[in-house]
Amino acid sequence: MDIESLIGRLDLSAKVRLLTGADMWSLPALPEIGLRRLVMSDGPIGVRGEQWSCADPSIALPSPTALAATWDVALVRRAGRLLAREARRKGVHVLLAPTLNLHRSPLGGRHFECFSEDPYLTGELGAAYVEGVQEGGVGTTPKHFVANDFETDRFTVNVRVGEKALREVYLAPFERVVQAGAWGMMAAYNSVNGTTMTEHRALQRDLLKDEWGFDGCVVSDWTAARSTAATAEGGLDVAMPGPSGPWGEKLEAAVREGRVAEEVVDDQVRRVLRLARRVGALEDSSSPSPAPSSPSKDSSGPSSGPAAPSPAAGSAPAVGDTEIDGTALARQVAARSFTLLRNEGGLLPLGTVRSVALIGSAAGEARVMGGGSAQVFPARVVSPLEGLRGRGDVEVRHALGTDPRVRLAPLATPARALFLDATGEILAAHPLAGTEARWIGSLPPDVDPGRLAAVEIRTVHTPGASGPHEFSIAGVGAFTMRIDGHTVFDGTITAEGGDPAAAFLSPPERRITATLAAGTPVELSVRHPTGAFGRMAFVSFTVGHADPSPGDDALIAEAVDVAAGADVAVVVASTTPEVESEGFDRTGLALPGRQDELIARVAGANPRTVVVVNAGSPVEMPWLEQVAAVLLTWFPGQEAGDALADVLFGDAEPGGRLPTTWPVHQSDVPVLNVTPAGGEVAYDEGLFIGYRAWERAGRTPAFWFGHGLGYTTWSYDTIAVTGTTVTVAVTNTGRRAGREVVQFYLAAVDRDPDRPARRLAAFDVVDAGPGQTVVTTVHLPERAFQVWTEEGWRTVSGDYTVEAGRSVADRRLAATVTV
Repeated sequence: MDIESLIGRLDLSAKVRLLTGADMWSLPALPEIGLRRLVMSDGPIGVRGEQWSCADPSIALPSPTALAATWDVALVRRAGRLLAREARRKGVHVLLAPTLNLHRSPLGGRHFECFSEDPYLTGELGAAYVEGVQEGGVGTTPKHFVANDFETDRFTVNVRVGEKALREVYLAPFERVVQAGAWGMMAAYNSVNGTTMTEHRALQRDLLKDEWGFDGCVVSDWTAARSTAATAEGGLDVAMPGPSGPWGEKLEAAVREGRVAEEVVDDQVRRVLRLARRVGALEDSSSPSPAPSSPSKDSSGPSSGPAAPSPAAGSAPAVGDTEIDGTALARQVAARSFTLLRNEGGLLPLGTVRSVALIGSAAGEARVMGGGSAQVFPARVVSPLEGLRGRGDVEVRHALGTDPRVRLAPLATPARALFLDATGEILAAHPLAGTEARWIGSLPPDVDPGRLAAVEIRTVHTPGASGPHEFSIAGVGAFTMRIDGHTVFDGTITAEGGDPAAAFLSPPERRITATLAAGTPVELSVRHPTGAFGRMAFVSFTVGHADPSPGDDALIAEAVDVAAGADVAVVVASTTPEVESEGFDRTGLALPGRQDELIARVAGANPRTVVVVNAGSPVEMPWLEQVAAVLLTWFPGQEAGDALADVLFGDAEPGGRLPTTWPVHQSDVPVLNVTPAGGEVAYDEGLFIGYRAWERAGRTPAFWFGHGLGYTTWSYDTIAVTGTTVTVAVTNTGRRAGREVVQFYLAAVDRDPDRPARRLAAFDVVDAGPGQTVVTTVHLPERAFQVWTEEGWRTVSGDYTVEAGRSVADRRLAATVTV
């Protein structure tokens, strides 16, 4: 039955019910028209599903910035197909990704979840991601539409941005994914030029739907819809979560009172049903239902679980999903994203070394993903220490060096989560891989939300050392901690700030010290009184632990001694969840804690020092000239350690190129501010962000956009132009096979000083063996020659210089293009 006929069978109440979440993650079923629940899930690098817990593990790919560092649209599309398969396994129809906001400022706290500082690179990779996921019969909702490029006061801030910058920079990636056929879009929390995005008729209805021809569904960011008529008339289609909120009975009343036209509601329903049909949640009585896809043997999670959605007739089929080995792909993406910034004397790859000093807390406990809504629970995580020791042909000596974390890490010991009623009776018990409890939206299916009164974590911990151990509770609300039956904390922890999401995603911490004896097990429990609100759960707390420590001075001295006695020293430095996560912005670009001091002292003890920087965004590197090599790993996903070993020892080449410019000093960054003044952040820089701003300011960063070294060398031989098609020949002049990212930058010969000096206009990834010449041909898009004016898009005729090279600052060949 066609969608218009289905709409005609619904009364107003049913239509409105369809537009508001039935719960945290789904829209309601309407069996009378064959509509099943439509399930959504966070997951830019892994599909979490409805349960925010380790009960149903997820494959964890490298961060979106890592995906962007590959500059490889085919690889990103494969990652999308893998995510679609994971979604289908978990019964998820719509993935709340990808994030298309830009790296406007390196202080952006959610930098790791975005692709790049460049709108063209972001758009091309975002389109590949969308196509890959949707080829698997799962919808995407590119986000956050638009100008949500920082976190501070994101619920209330107004972004003031000119029409030219909005069109040419911030809207450009979203326009590209609409061209790629995105089935959804997520409206941001913030306002743009005085209007909240969920109410922004000019951007959501007039531009997105009418001008661009977007036929998909616009869903609000969670709790971003705060009005009734204004959001409905402004172009929003779905208000999440639900069922409470500004729509429901309020929207029905607004229609009956004439404040919202029923035709608006019909269009919203039409878009939801179109999405449902595309993802297989709407039965088609005219054709048999296809069989659901099955998870392949490499799935990171269990093979059982909720029934996976099937693509309906006319929707995109699941393409090649069973052919992708998820573990292998996560490892491959990580290696291809690793970006080698410096390699003095060709220290890397290491080749045959007998001993490696592996130093840093991030070496033993890897940070493999960013915090917040991007978090998933993989079935395995390979740390750098495990990856290097797994080779078996080299001695790896580990030293902590210094611990920069502000919060204590969860205990890695197996635990149980007990769900208790008001009398203390256990309603259900669930195993946990560690001491982290998180259920946001849905409780386990065997827990009665009406009876839930408390959640308790219980575990047994056997200390490895005698002395004062630190324990912590990170969460908001009332907590009671007991060690061997003795109450050591009984109180309330309160959150600061006005971002409710941060209270769950990055909660405050309370610490307790207990003196324990090595080898003597202790029983540990933490009880948290809580309940469900309208059958929705908000449970999020962590029990942390730290062994007795001799202090950073002693730890750094030990690391220096270990480094001095090894053939090579590898220091793994990292940002921490307290400085880089969702819900807040960074306050500086320095590595947290005493990691800079540690690196400098290790390099002083061993000139063959490699620094592995694991961060989602730029950091200052005051020790840069003291170390032999620097490798960026970008929050590299669950296979982090094995991928690092592959790259360090030359089994794989570091394939990454910078998707964002890295400064020497924070004070050098031309666009930095993310702090609202009077409730507003002004994008006064206009078109000039990223490398465009650096070139305009005449400043030299530590490393330019596009930079990255490999393990071979390349010559750029010839360039030829036919119309707007450019062909370049490059030769691998080294002794081993390699991959090169050929970048094409376009500049007007008669430069307008109000325009950027050049812009990325195309790119391609090529492979070649030693001595092999390869040819790449790219087509410069029409938009590369256009500017936004009061009359709309205008092609600027004249001569342009197209330059091919290895970065925006290392351009090897040039030719003239005339339009």
